[in-house]
Amino acid sequence: MLRQIFIVSAINFKSLGSRFWQSMVIVVGLAATVGVMLSMLSVSAGMRDAYVKAGDPGRAIVVSKGSDQEGTSVITRAMAPLIIDAPGIAKDKDGKALADRGIQMGIPVLRKDGSKGFTTMRGLADKGPGVRPELHIVQGRMFQPGKRELIVGVGANTLFQHMNVGDKVILPDGQWPIVGIYATGDLLEGQVLGDTETLAAALHRTAYNTVLVRLASPSSLEAFKKALTTNPALSVTVERHSDWYKRVGNQNTFTLALLGYIVGAVMAIGALFGCLNTMYAAVSTRGREIATLRALGYGAFPVALSVIIEAVLLSVTGALIGAAIAWVMNDGAQGVFGNTVFHLSVSPAQIKLGVSWAIVVALLGGLAPSIAAARRPIIDALRAT
Repeated sequence: MLRQIFIVSAINFKSLGSRFWQSMVIVVGLAATVGVMLSMLSVSAGMRDAYVKAGDPGRAIVVSKGSDQEGTSVITRAMAPLIIDAPGIAKDKDGKALADRGIQMGIPVLRKDGSKGFTTMRGLADKGPGVRPELHIVQGRMFQPGKRELIVGVGANTLFQHMNVGDKVILPDGQWPIVGIYATGDLLEGQVLGDTETLAAALHRTAYNTVLVRLASPSSLEAFKKALTTNPALSVTVERHSDWYKRVGNQNTFTLALLGYIVGAVMAIGALFGCLNTMYAAVSTRGREIATLRALGYGAFPVALSVIIEAVLLSVTGALIGAAIAWVMNDGAQGVFGNTVFHLSVSPAQIKLGVSWAIVVALLGGLAPSIAAARRPIIDALRAT
């Protein structure tokens, strides 16, 4: 049986030269399907990775109860000291809690291509650098607390106009100079940072959005959470920072991922019909050859399986070509969606998904032609021209 399968499949592939353009329908169809799908999924995957990297299991975020986004949370100035004095927070060298009272808002920007967009401006309090040790200045200097100065992430500097050291950002109370560029390795790189209290005064904010703390240890979360959620003066939600960003990232990327799968499915249906027609044509072209093999004693199963193997190999070849194109064009490229700046990602898992889709298309598209080839009467096939 194995010998027959090998011989019949080998004969199939030897005849591919005479059916080159016919076979390319499957290769090109699957290359386009997988390439487009992975390119779309690279956006959602890149955003999700950026959110995951932004979350630190050694930090905890405090938002007002019922808020599922930082921008909708309200932490009053009376609540902030109660949060910062809670147990479980790591201390700085001066003995003060490593807690960052933050505010955020969207600001309009011009992308390098001239289109309009938004990015996030975030306030960083005096303990902010200690809470976020991954933040480091790569050009210029850190803003000075109490002064109307800003620093921008390397992502914002790359994608947006007027985001260089020395440029100015217009806020309600005037122009704020950019004094530095920073890197964090996560989605914070697409944002603009300034001193929390100075920004709050300029924006007429009377409350904070969040309080981000560095935990004394990863196991300190429960004690910290219990102290806040049992305090009748507070109505807040406490969550590990990594869990928060993972959940928010999934919420924000679900629609993008779903769209990628829908487009991939629609294109896969088109590729399926292309595969079906191509394999039927191949079986018809090789009718005399198949009949001769059957007359020589080759079984129906090896003949049918050889058709499916050909469809699978052509489809997988197309999928790998499409995945390679998507990887070269997208993986690591900087992108922006809404006010989120991130790096696109084409992962090995996505490539495996694309190949799996190609195999499914090949099996569905090659099944009927393979059965037709196996069931074709030997006498009718020998009479075919």
